[in-house]
Amino acid sequence: MNALSRLWKQLIEKELKQEETEKTRWRPKLHIAPPAGWLNDPNGLCQYQGVYHAFYQFSPFQPEGGLKFWGHCTSRDLLHWTFEGVPLMPDQQEDCHGTYSGSAVAEEGEMYLYYTGNVKETGDYDFINTGRRSYTMLAVSKDGREIETKEVLMTKCDYPSDLTCHVRDPKVWKQEGIYYMVQGARTKEDKGIALLYSSEDKRHWQLLGRFEPEEEFGYMWECPDIYELEGRTVLCISPQGVEEQGLKYANVYQSVTCFIEGDFRKGAQVREFRELDGGFDFYAPQTFLADDGRRIQIAWMGMPDAEEFYVNPTVEDGWQHIMTIPRELSIRHGVLCQNPVRELTEWWNCSHSFEGYFEGKVESCCAFELNTAGEGLQILLAGGLRLSYSPEEKIFWMEFTDSALGAGRTLRGREVDKLERLRLLIDVSGAEVFLNEGEDVFSTRFYPKEDAFTIRIEAPNSKGTYSYHLEEA
Repeated sequence: MNALSRLWKQLIEKELKQEETEKTRWRPKLHIAPPAGWLNDPNGLCQYQGVYHAFYQFSPFQPEGGLKFWGHCTSRDLLHWTFEGVPLMPDQQEDCHGTYSGSAVAEEGEMYLYYTGNVKETGDYDFINTGRRSYTMLAVSKDGREIETKEVLMTKCDYPSDLTCHVRDPKVWKQEGIYYMVQGARTKEDKGIALLYSSEDKRHWQLLGRFEPEEEFGYMWECPDIYELEGRTVLCISPQGVEEQGLKYANVYQSVTCFIEGDFRKGAQVREFRELDGGFDFYAPQTFLADDGRRIQIAWMGMPDAEEFYVNPTVEDGWQHIMTIPRELSIRHGVLCQNPVRELTEWWNCSHSFEGYFEGKVESCCAFELNTAGEGLQILLAGGLRLSYSPEEKIFWMEFTDSALGAGRTLRGREVDKLERLRLLIDVSGAEVFLNEGEDVFSTRFYPKEDAFTIRIEAPNSKGTYSYHLEEA
């Protein structure tokens, strides 16, 4: 650890100690949240020596964001996470203005952390075509807590000449003995693309090709991910600059997937993107392959540049943002589906059944399931978050009727031909709704008063279950 690393470590430890507080309002029980400061993109997701590791973009000094580090937490059940510190710091010439997003490869007793080192030059620059340097970096650790070495893998000279300064977010994986890397980029024509590289040794990389849209689809693609799922190859991106189309693409930025036809190693023009989440708070999803073969996804339960539209009152308590619950991915009816990891179902130890109607006060961390809700649905959570569906309109709505509860969030909707099943996960200040085995998902933050964890459900001819967890005395 160099002198700058030691200084950052001391400052962060001091800041976190000063931020210790008894304020627990709105802190989730099962979702990853920062101990203080700002959290955004998930990074370095992996299962290593039987333990789940999640790193994330972390600004420890200001809840509004700032200089980016990597925070680190671990779990053995994907539900309860332990903060392990801040291993990756901007302590090199090539990452002095932020250790930006990336990924992890865990093998042979080492964790290889790939990330973007960000440098912004001083001067009158647009920071798109000039004034920014993005380095592809590799940090190596034996435990995820201490970084042993850092090295530069790529500089601007190694990227295609038709790109701007915006090349970032390396996702690396191993497949059939070869390492592959995909990075997001912005061309000088303001078109978002993804670059594909290969390597035999994790350090020396050769450009294989690129993924680009058949039709214009945003000016920048962030946080790309490529993975195999049930015989299909999935490309996931978080594009910026996609215009709103009716109910689609209503957020500031989006997160979408598509299926790659043919051999992904050749690159491709891609099309038929589908939004992963129809709610207010979802961005930068990343996946990893668990030891048991499951493809698990975690996303930032937030949104960049959304402050003009809605906010998060947790800033008043010195922290901001959480992650989504880890989600298992599958394919159903040709659609990529997301559902909470199965560990969540096993964790609930109390449940009550109901038919058609439910009303009352509920635990701040709980779940509801409804089957055969096709005759219509009205759910009112905390007196001001309305979830509704009518079979005639065929649109599922998420609407805040209480502006304080949503902190500026208003209305989102999505076409759903038929509603057969709904799962609602509530965790203090986050709500995630899974429709039809996860074919459609809505995620949002909400901020109820301490005594306002109430719900009313009207779903004629439906059967439901209310589940929660009680600690043993």
